[in-house]
Amino acid sequence: MPTPAVPVIVLAGFLGAGKTTVLNHLLRRSGGRRFGVLVNDFGSINVDALLVSGRSAGTMTFSNGCICCTTDADGLGESLQTLADSGVDAIVIEASGIAEPKALIRLVLAARSATVAYGGLIYVADAALLPQTLHDHPSVRDHLAVADLVVVNKTDLVDAAARDAVLAQVRKLNDTAPVLAVRAGAVDPALLVDGGGLQPEPDGPQQLTLGDLFEDHDHDHHDHDHSGHDHLHDAFESVSLESAGPVDPRRLAALLSRPPAGAFRLKGLAFVDLPGHADQAYEVHAVGGFVHVRRRPWPGPRATQLVVIGAGLDPVAARSALEEVVTPADPADEHGILHLTRYLADDDPSPTVTEE
Repeated sequence: MPTPAVPVIVLAGFLGAGKTTVLNHLLRRSGGRRFGVLVNDFGSINVDALLVSGRSAGTMTFSNGCICCTTDADGLGESLQTLADSGVDAIVIEASGIAEPKALIRLVLAARSATVAYGGLIYVADAALLPQTLHDHPSVRDHLAVADLVVVNKTDLVDAAARDAVLAQVRKLNDTAPVLAVRAGAVDPALLVDGGGLQPEPDGPQQLTLGDLFEDHDHDHHDHDHSGHDHLHDAFESVSLESAGPVDPRRLAALLSRPPAGAFRLKGLAFVDLPGHADQAYEVHAVGGFVHVRRRPWPGPRATQLVVIGAGLDPVAARSALEEVVTPADPADEHGILHLTRYLADDDPSPTVTEE
C-alpha cells in the first residue's frame, strides 16, 4: 500500500498576528503527531527558529529574505523531502510576516512530489489590529481571500462587538473558508492532520521558540485550563458518511474540487463500481480545492467512507453534498472516471482501464 503524501501546510499572516504562537500550540498539543517545521524570518537572524525536542522530526530555517523570493522550487523541494523522509505526519512552513501567500503556494505546488503534497494555507489575523492592517495594507485582503483556513487570533483583546465585526469582515473577503476565532493561537491539530502514532509524554520536553524563553507563560497555562470557560478553538466539526454503495466519479471529483462552504479538509475511501476500478479503493484527500487521489487495496468490505472537516459548516448541506456523490456511475459515461483519475498521485500505477 502506498504511503500517503505528507501534507505541507503554509502558515502565514501579517507581522505580529501570532503565527509562531499558533505553531507552538500545534507542537505542544500535537497528540502524538510529528510535525516537521520550516521557519522563514525576514531578518538576517531567524529569531522564530524553533528549539526542537527529540519528539519532533526536525526544523529548517530560511533567513534574510522572504522564502518566496529567495528560494526556488528545487531548493524548497529538497528541504521538504528531507523533513518528509524523517517520518513526519505533516510539515508546517511558517512564512515571514511580509511573505506573499500566493507566491508561496505556487512554490509549494511546484515542489510537490509523490512524498509531499500541498496541505492548505492557514492565514492568521490579529482581531485587534486587522481593521487598521487592511486599511494600511490593502494587499492583506487578497491574502485572506486565498486562505483555506482563517484563524482570527487574540480575540480576548477585543470586546464581543469588535470580534463579531472582524469575523464578518473576514467572511466577506472569503465566504468559503472556515474561520476560527481563538485566543493565544489555540488551533486544534486534529483540524489539520490525522492523529500520529506517537503518544505525547505529559512531563516530557516541549517545543518552544526562542521568543518563548523570554515570555511569561501564565497566559499559556490559563489557556489550557479546561475548566470554567468556553474554548473558541473547539469550533471545528466533521460530517461523515458511510455507505455500501459506489460513487459517481464525476460527482466525487466535483465535490473534491469544490467542497462545501466552511470545509477545510475532505478525505475518505470511495468505491467506484466500474470495470477495472472496483477491485481497489480510491483514497481521496482535498484541501482548499487541491485534490490528491491514490488507489489502495480494500482494507475490508467494499464501501464508501467520506468525511468533511471544517468550521462553520452547515451539517445538513455538507451531508447532502456527500450523499449526492453516492450513486452508481453511468457505464456509458466513458470519460467520467477521468475526472477522478486525473488526480492520481505521481507514484500511482497508470490509470489505464482493464476489463475484469
